[in-house]
Amino acid sequence: MTSPSARSSLANNEMPSRLGRFVIQEEIGQGSSGVVYLAHDPVIDRQVAVKTLRSRLTHAERMQHEQQFINEARAAGQLAHAHIVVIYEVSTESNHAFIAMEYLNGSEVSKMLEDGYRFSTEDVASIAWKLADALDHAHRRGVIHRDIKPSNIFLTEDHQPKIMDFGIARIPNRLLERTRHGDMPATLFHDNLLGTPNYMSPEQASGQAVDPRTDIYSLGAVMYEMLTGQKPFHASDTEKLLQQITSRSSVLAPHKLSSDIPLALSKIVIKAMHKNPEKRYPSAAAMALDIKRHLTRTRRLQRRTPAAGTTMPASNEEVSTPRVFWPLVGVIAAIMIVLYMYLGKN
Repeated sequence: MTSPSARSSLANNEMPSRLGRFVIQEEIGQGSSGVVYLAHDPVIDRQVAVKTLRSRLTHAERMQHEQQFINEARAAGQLAHAHIVVIYEVSTESNHAFIAMEYLNGSEVSKMLEDGYRFSTEDVASIAWKLADALDHAHRRGVIHRDIKPSNIFLTEDHQPKIMDFGIARIPNRLLERTRHGDMPATLFHDNLLGTPNYMSPEQASGQAVDPRTDIYSLGAVMYEMLTGQKPFHASDTEKLLQQITSRSSVLAPHKLSSDIPLALSKIVIKAMHKNPEKRYPSAAAMALDIKRHLTRTRRLQRRTPAAGTTMPASNEEVSTPRVFWPLVGVIAAIMIVLYMYLGKN
C-alpha cells in the first residue's frame, strides 16, 4: 500500500518517504519514464532498489509502463539465475506503480562505455559467456528478453554481469492469458516493433516474429560495442538505422577495426549477428559453449607464455645443475676406489 505522503510526493515528482512496505532512502537513478530509489525492506531487513513511474506520463503511457512492470515481474518470476536481477515485488496500487528488486553495487555497461571505459577482450568474453548462459536459462523457460542492450546489463563491483529489465520480454502463453483479463493492454506482448534499434535483430527491426535467436543477435551487438567502442550500425535517424539493419548483409568484423581483437572472438560476434537467424547460433547455450572454448584456449596460452620482462633459458645447458648430480658423483668415486683397492691387492 502507498501512503498518502508518498502519493503526494509522487504527484510532485518529489522523493516519497515510503512505497508499500519499503522505506525510501535516496534517489540513485533516473530515466525518461521513471526514477530508481535505494530503499530498505524492514520485514526482511535488506536494501532494495525501487523503480517508480514519473507523474507527468500520460494515461496511455502510464498504462503501458504499468503493464511492463507486471510483465517484468512475471517474466523474472520464472527465472532464478546468478546473472539475472531478482524481482521481489511489483505493485500498481493507487495509480502509483513500483517494482522492488535486488540492489546492486556497480554500474550499467552503457554508463561505463559512455565514460570511456575500455573492456579487455578477455573481460568481454567472460561477461558474454555468463550472459549467454543466463539467456539460455530464460529461453528454456519460454522467456525471450527482446531488449538486450548495454543499459540493461549491470556489472557489479566484482565484474559479475546481471541482466535487467524484462519489461518487454515475450513470456509463455500461460502468463500471457492472465494479462488479457484485466484493464491493461495486451498489445505489449505481440511480436510488434519493440526493442532498442541499435541492438535489434533484422527480424525484430522489420516487425517479424522473434525467437531466442533475436536475443543472441542483440548479445552479439553488445559484444561488438564492448570490443570496438562503437555501435555496429550508424545512421542519422531511426528509420535509416532500421533500414541498415534489415538490408545490409553483415557488419564490419570487429578484428578489422582493431588488431588487438582475437579473430576467434570476432568470429563469434559475427556469427551471433548474422542477418539470417538460421546461420546464427541455434541456442544461447551453443554460443556460451563457443565463448567458453575461446576463454579456455586463451587462458591456456597465457599460462604457457612468460610474463613480460621474464627471460627463459636458451637451452638445457643453461639450466642449473640438478641436485641429484653431486651425490651421484660421490657414489661413482666410491666404486672406483673399491675397484682400485681390489685390483691393487691382486
